[in-house]
Amino acid sequence: MKKKLFLSFFVIVGSFVLGLCGYLLIIYAGDYVIDDKKLVMNSATKLVDEDGHFITKLYYENRDIVPIKDIPEYVQQAFIAVEDTRFYKHHGIDVQAIGRAIYKDIVAGGKVEGGSTITQQLAKNVFLTNEKTFLRKTKELIISINLEEEYSKQELLEMYLNQIYFGHGAYGIQSASKFYFNKNVSDLTVEEGALLAAIPKAPSTYSPILNPEKSKQRRDLVINLMEKKGFLQPEEAVRTLGKTVALDIHEVERDPSLLTYIDMVFEEAKTRFNLSNEELLRGGYTITVPLQLEIQKTAYELFKDQNNFPGVDDQVEGAFVLLDNDTGGVLASIGGRNYVSRGLNRVLVKRQPGSTIKPLAVYGPALEEDEFDPYSMLVDKKLSYGEYEPSNISGIYKGKISMYDALIESANAPAVWMLDRLGIDTAKKYLTKAGITIPDQGLSIALGGLKEGISPLAMAKAYRAFAREGKVIEPHVISKIENRDGKVIGEASTHETEAFSKQTAWYMTRMLEGVVDNGTARAGSYSGALAGKTGTTNLPGVENGIKDAWFVGFTPSVVGTIWMGYDRTDTTHYLKGGSSSPTKLFKKILDHSELKKATAFSTPKDVEELEPPIRLSEIDDVKANLTFKPLGLFTVSLNWTPSEDERIEYRIYEENSKTVKYVGSVRGTGGYEIENVNIFSMPSYFVVPYNSQTKEEGTHSKSVKPTFFSNK
Repeated sequence: MKKKLFLSFFVIVGSFVLGLCGYLLIIYAGDYVIDDKKLVMNSATKLVDEDGHFITKLYYENRDIVPIKDIPEYVQQAFIAVEDTRFYKHHGIDVQAIGRAIYKDIVAGGKVEGGSTITQQLAKNVFLTNEKTFLRKTKELIISINLEEEYSKQELLEMYLNQIYFGHGAYGIQSASKFYFNKNVSDLTVEEGALLAAIPKAPSTYSPILNPEKSKQRRDLVINLMEKKGFLQPEEAVRTLGKTVALDIHEVERDPSLLTYIDMVFEEAKTRFNLSNEELLRGGYTITVPLQLEIQKTAYELFKDQNNFPGVDDQVEGAFVLLDNDTGGVLASIGGRNYVSRGLNRVLVKRQPGSTIKPLAVYGPALEEDEFDPYSMLVDKKLSYGEYEPSNISGIYKGKISMYDALIESANAPAVWMLDRLGIDTAKKYLTKAGITIPDQGLSIALGGLKEGISPLAMAKAYRAFAREGKVIEPHVISKIENRDGKVIGEASTHETEAFSKQTAWYMTRMLEGVVDNGTARAGSYSGALAGKTGTTNLPGVENGIKDAWFVGFTPSVVGTIWMGYDRTDTTHYLKGGSSSPTKLFKKILDHSELKKATAFSTPKDVEELEPPIRLSEIDDVKANLTFKPLGLFTVSLNWTPSEDERIEYRIYEENSKTVKYVGSVRGTGGYEIENVNIFSMPSYFVVPYNSQTKEEGTHSKSVKPTFFSNK
C-alpha cells in the first residue's frame, strides 16, 4: 500500500515537475521567438493643414492606431463574441474551444470550426507565415502563451483590433470605421461595430460593398452571438437586427493635384528631420503643412489648360510655387503640368531667370550701397564692355533713364551699366544674402544670363525680402511633425536673415508695383495690390523664340513664382509668347483663389515713402502778353496749361539773338509775370518743365515774343 502511495506521489510530483519544466521551456523559448519590434505596427502618416483639417494620408498600410479606451466596449464585445468567447478566461490557448472544434470536425467529417484564440491570431498575423506545418503551429502556441505573460488582455485586444485587415485597403479598426462609416471608432453604433466584427474572417466574402447580403447575414450572426453571451439584452438584439446596413464610404484617394507637394514633404522630412521615406509611410506621424488646398487645386486645374501655355506644341512645361510672406510656408506648388510621383520637380530645377534677377542683383544692391536712389539717372546707351555688348529688346536708347523707368521698362543697357558701376562682387554679395549662390563672374548676371540658373523656389524666397522689410526666411512644407503619441519632434525654423535694409525693400516694393501697374507686368488683371517682375530668355537663331518666361511677384500676404518653358528647348521646341503668359497665369491663380485681397501695401515704420514718378508733358500753348502797370511799368505775363501733377516745376527762360538766360520758376501753376521789361529790346520767352525727382528738364516750349495787351 505504501509502495502504491509512494508511486502515485512520485507520478504526481513528476508530472508537476515535467509540466513546470515544459511551461518554463515554453516561456524560455518565447524569448527567442517573440520580437517585440514586430508588434510595432505600420500606421499611416496624416497631413493636416494649419487649422488641423485632414488633407491626405501617406502609408504602406492604411492604418490609424487607436487606444483601446477609444473603442466602445460593445464594439470590443462584438469581436470577442465572434472570435474568442473565452478571451478573458484563457491564457493564450483555449483548450475547451480546441476540443469543441475537434469534436465538430469529426462529426462533420471535415474542418468546420477553428479553435484559435484572439491571442493566437495576433501571434500568427504578426510573427508567423501562413505555412501549414506542425512547427508553425507549435511556434504559434509558444508565442501565444508568452504574449499572455508579457501583456494584459486589454493590451492584446488593442493590438489585435489595430492589426487586423478589413478589406479595401483598410487596416485596423479606426481606418475601417473611417472607410465604411466615415466616422471615428469611438462613434460607432452597436450594429456598425457588429458589421466590422463580421468582416475579418473573410474580408472579400463579407465585404458590405462587394457582398451586402452575406455581410448582413454575418453581422446578424455576430449580434445573435453577442446576445447569447450576455453582451446584449434580447430586446436590444432584436432592435439591432432590424436595422439595415447603412454605409458612408470614405475612400482615401491620392489627389493628383497634391503629388508635387507630397514629394516635397517626403524630401523635407528626410533632409531636415532625418525621417526616411519608409519611416514616414509606416510611422503614424501627424504632419502639419502650410498647404492651402484651394489654391493648390486652382493652380493644378489652370496648369492643365493648354491656353495658358503658348508654345509650338502642347508639351510646354511650367512650375508654380507660392509662399506665405510671414512664415515662408509653401502654400502651393506645382512641379509640372503632368507631374508624376517622384518625378522631375521643376519648382526646384534651375533655369535662366532673365530680367527677374535685376531687382536682386542690380537695383536692390545699388540702392543698398547709397550710390543711387529710385529716380537717379542711369546711362541708357548701346555700349560695349569688352566683347559683351548688351542691347535693349525694343532697340530704343534714351541716353538717360531713371532707375524707376529702367526697371518698369526692363531696359537691358542701363542694368548692365549699373552693374558695371556697382561691381560684380558687390552684386553677388547681396544675391548670397538673399539665398542665391552663383558661380558667374560676368556682366551678363545683370540680365539673368547664368551658367546654372536659379530655381523658382529660390526666386520666391529671395523676393520675400522685398515683401518683408528686407528679410529672407527658409521656405518649408512641414510646419511641425508629431509622433503617434502626439509629441512634437520637429518644427520649421522661424529664423530670418537680412538681405536688404527696410528702406531698400520698401523702395523696391513701390518700384515693382510700378512694373505691374504700368510696366512689363501689365498683362492680365488682379484686383488686389501686387508687385513683381517679369523675365524672358531668348532662343538664339529663332525669331521671337523664347526659352524661359517668368513672373515673380508678391502681395502683402504671399510671394510666388511661375516659370514656363520646355525641359529641352531647341529650334522645334520653344515658347511663342513671352513673360505676359506667366504674368497672366499668376494673376489668374490669385484671382480665382480665396486669398484675402489687400488693396494696398502697408508702409513700414521708419521708412521714407517713395512718391509716384513725375511725368513731364510737352507745353504747346504758351502765350506772352505785354501789359502796363503803374508800379511795374511794362510787364510780361506768361500763361500755359499746367499738368494735373502739381509737383512739376516750370522754368522760364529769356532768349535773345545771342543769349539764353534763366528767369525764374513756378510749381504747379501755369502762369508767370516778368516786370520792368525793356520794350525797346524785347526778348522771347520759353517754358521748360522740370522733374525734381530725376533733376532733369523736359522738352522746352516754343519761344514766344510778347505782344501788347491792354489791361483795362
